[in-house]
Amino acid sequence: MTMTASPSGEDMNAIVLDEPGHFSYVKTDPIGILQQGYARVRVHRVGICGTDFHAFQGNQTLFSYPRVLGHELGVEVTEISEASGDIRVGDLCSVEPYLNCETCVACRRGKPNCCARIRVLGVSTDGGMRDQMTVPIRKLHKSNSLNLEQLAMVEPLAIGAHAVGRAGLHPEENTFIIGVGPIGLSTVASARAAGSRIIIMDIRQTRVSFCRDVLEINNWIEPSGDIIRQLQTVCAGELPTTVFDCTGNPSSMAASFNYVAHGGSLVFVGHFPGQLTFDDANFHARELTLMSSRNATPEDFRRIISRLETRRIDPTGWITHRAKPAKIMDAFPGWLDPDSGVVKVMVEWS
Repeated sequence: MTMTASPSGEDMNAIVLDEPGHFSYVKTDPIGILQQGYARVRVHRVGICGTDFHAFQGNQTLFSYPRVLGHELGVEVTEISEASGDIRVGDLCSVEPYLNCETCVACRRGKPNCCARIRVLGVSTDGGMRDQMTVPIRKLHKSNSLNLEQLAMVEPLAIGAHAVGRAGLHPEENTFIIGVGPIGLSTVASARAAGSRIIIMDIRQTRVSFCRDVLEINNWIEPSGDIIRQLQTVCAGELPTTVFDCTGNPSSMAASFNYVAHGGSLVFVGHFPGQLTFDDANFHARELTLMSSRNATPEDFRRIISRLETRRIDPTGWITHRAKPAKIMDAFPGWLDPDSGVVKVMVEWS
């Protein structure tokens, strides 16, 4: 595995997921001359998300080992190969971790988030669990007022913003969000910013309690009960016009077709490695719109940074656990325990 360090030759550290369930802490080699269009950044904060947990468990799609995890990043620019826009040495930035080719049909149509040859930091190429790294300058999104922890939260929040943008939510629209882990929460945040009326459901009571107590969401569905009847009670006899499934669970995704109002939309934010079937007669009778949502665009990153700067979104309370790099190996298995109360883990790299 090729990893990088500073031109002065000083040792840097990285954490490598060698295989499911096993990390190693390694010294890394020096970075040479920066490629044109790249910046060197010092990593300060790394958010841990479901993708990282799935990789640790060995059930993450589009993933190969060994891998340096980390795609939710708050970084400081330490060197740039050339003057580029408004990025300068010393800037604090969020990193857009989707390395797109810029030439395929999706990129040409302004959809770099689903580039045909995409590489994602921490998934299909090494990510940010290391002292320093190089990234394309065009993938840096700076803020003059946000701190590094907030900047590390931009990427997951942008995923929710992209999903909500795809759906085109309207104010006061009944919106049902299934699965309120970190990505579900990011969808909640952008749906709330759009002014929609939010209803949630999750099989973990701790997540429902977090939404109720911290986010003050008063409408939730009990998954063991009659879901359709509960939704109709909340929605004055009707069903939600937009449903987001953020679970990545095939049973949940298949069932979610039944929760959408006639003429409504179903958005799959979570995904899984397999086939999904649905009742076509039911789908056509309701003239549903079905769409997927993957990653986020540069515009989504800019939108979230603006909302954070103006406090239209404040995810500070989402960070329930913090850790130093040396503690990750011991702490990671415990974070997977549903009783741990984890909402968002933030690694304080430096």
